[in-house]
Amino acid sequence: MSSTATGFVMNPPDGASYLFDPGALCFELLTTGGPGEFARWESLHEPRDLADWLARSRLHLDTGQVRISAVEVAAARRVRDAIMRMAQDAIHDRPLAPEDVAEVNRAAAAPPLAPAITPGGTRAWALPADASQALSTVARDAVELFTGRFADRIRECSAHDCRLVFVDTSRPGRRRWCAMERCGNRSKVRALRTRRGSEAPGGAEA
Repeated sequence: MSSTATGFVMNPPDGASYLFDPGALCFELLTTGGPGEFARWESLHEPRDLADWLARSRLHLDTGQVRISAVEVAAARRVRDAIMRMAQDAIHDRPLAPEDVAEVNRAAAAPPLAPAITPGGTRAWALPADASQALSTVARDAVELFTGRFADRIRECSAHDCRLVFVDTSRPGRRRWCAMERCGNRSKVRALRTRRGSEAPGGAEA
């Protein structure tokens, strides 16, 4: 998995790579694994793993200037798992669990990354920094998301075999898929096959 300016390039084992934009920094962290059934995708095992994610995420941090400890990796997993559970609660119209809210709030209370202007006039982050600052920035993004105008736009991909979570920031608010290039197109192909089957003589599949 790598990243672009607009999202993560996902590389599923069963097909070609595709671009996935979760719509929020905090949801980018969810691509590293999660609690329960999501644990099989766990990729945050050591500081190097978290450094790789920080470089791929929309933070685009120079990992050579970010201090990361094993304790901070464990904290990143806890915050990520809390955000995942909060997302699932929001998707299924359940109240957010107090312990998950508290986990995110604890991380958000730490000093975040400081914004900076480069000599070329572009926006960057003041470095060096440590992973707790990056994690605070992620947690603050989660606070903004779950209390902001897109709080009711948190979605899970509609494909039955895809659990990717995203924020629907589209103007009409009708995004259904993690990416049209993958699940959206697969759904279209299935629908076309179904129509062709129903149009065949006797309703047999064409």
